[in-house]
Amino acid sequence: MVYRLNNGGDGLQRWKWVSGDGLWWLQRRYWVSGECSRSPATSPAMVYRLNNGGDGLQWWQWISGDGLWWLQRRYWVSGECSVSPATSPAKVENLYESSKMMGKTPDLKPLKLIQTTQDHKERFDEEKDDEQPLSPVARLFHEPGANIYIIAIIGMKTTINPDVFKANILNSMYLNHRYSSLQVLDKENGKMKWVPTKVNLDDHVIVPKLDPNMELGDKFVEDYISNLSKSQIDNSKPLWDLHILNTKTLDAQGTCVLRVHHSLGDGMSLVNLLLACSRKASDPEALPSLPGDNKSGRQVKLVTSFRSLVMVIWNTIVALVMFISTLLFLKDTKTPLSGYPGIEDSPRRIVFTTVSFDDIKLVKKAMDVAFTGATKQHGSRGNKIAYVLLPFDIKYKKDLLDYVREVKTDMARKKTSLEPLCTSFLANLVIKFFGVKFAGKLNHKVYSNTTFALSNVPGPQEHISLFGHEVNYIAPSCYGQPMALLINVVSYVDKVTFVLSVDEETIPDPQNLCHELQQSLHLIKSSILAGV
Repeated sequence: MVYRLNNGGDGLQRWKWVSGDGLWWLQRRYWVSGECSRSPATSPAMVYRLNNGGDGLQWWQWISGDGLWWLQRRYWVSGECSVSPATSPAKVENLYESSKMMGKTPDLKPLKLIQTTQDHKERFDEEKDDEQPLSPVARLFHEPGANIYIIAIIGMKTTINPDVFKANILNSMYLNHRYSSLQVLDKENGKMKWVPTKVNLDDHVIVPKLDPNMELGDKFVEDYISNLSKSQIDNSKPLWDLHILNTKTLDAQGTCVLRVHHSLGDGMSLVNLLLACSRKASDPEALPSLPGDNKSGRQVKLVTSFRSLVMVIWNTIVALVMFISTLLFLKDTKTPLSGYPGIEDSPRRIVFTTVSFDDIKLVKKAMDVAFTGATKQHGSRGNKIAYVLLPFDIKYKKDLLDYVREVKTDMARKKTSLEPLCTSFLANLVIKFFGVKFAGKLNHKVYSNTTFALSNVPGPQEHISLFGHEVNYIAPSCYGQPMALLINVVSYVDKVTFVLSVDEETIPDPQNLCHELQQSLHLIKSSILAGV
């Protein structure tokens, strides 16, 4: 695993050995914009142990490449000199620390061992990132009706090499301590906490033996994922696993299925982890760019006059009244898409369809609508929760573009309101004063009183490779939610993928629903072109 000393132009990273608990640790600190300051995102700092859980020693070395200095990890396992498959054999003799000056090649000096003092040990103990309590929202995802798992389906253009994945994935998972920690009940306060543990890859990476040229490979992968939705991950290990399916499908030569409990993080944190593990397909040494942050399109000035201030206040009040009414008594009209009590425990069928980003841009330009997305949270970890209730009318319209105009009007009201901020504030307020169990019941009512849910995350802007395997598509979804239909939308380069997680008793033919989504976009596009 390699870290750039120059952090993407944003600042230098400085690493140093510190002593604590009778062991030596490697600790990361930052100098941002050339000034000596601690990054808020790294307090407490990310820490790596020199002693790797008793299995062997880890050594780190500064190496030069591409005009920059990198930090590289190598191994001596069980006392014998051997190297992880991800790195070439080399003997480590010196450790170096970086210069504090931005943009300069660091002066190389042997790192001196730090003398252990009681004061230093106290500072170190304050900075450790272990046995932290679960956040209230993370605990919420263990409540009935909210015990949700994220499924990330990643299609590869080549057959997947399991050994390469195993050699790299453990290091990648250590980028976020939640993936290497157990969720344990604290006997003192009765709350869950993160406890670091040794990760056994054999418990997390599953590689079934498959015929790479089997007939109906797509149906096999679909059934495999559906069977996953019937089970949960054992709490005796970190709540994630990776399934490598080396069989050809219409869109991939091999498929990775990453299953993660929602308490470990939300969709944006999962995208961040994917980007941290990936490289540009065109440049194997370069990290992929963050999804677009189109400030000119997103920075909407809500309050530009007294009239706009009144509109923001009014739209917020209306939205909150509807939200509270939905919590208490208001329910959607029963339709063929409506769920039933206990639906959160039923297995899911996860299917997806892909459309051209250019077609969506054509509709955007013709109808003067804007893209929306959670693109501000890059670098975030954990979960953030908020609610936005969107009305969908079931009625026939002679002009197909009236559907787009109606949604545009509804979204304009939502964007000139503070509904997401207020519902997020209310959710955290309920958790704080009434507890997670009561908040879980209210969360369940919001879902069960509505028909379906929509979620979207922006994906990579360029083609990426994951541990040397070029990615063809990304399709995230969930199971465990108390509704019959969940639609996730994710972008990847010039494509947009709609991922449907459905209860088969309610929606027995989800592929037909995918086809209807594609057909709807085609009809809207045709109507626009006919009117040009």
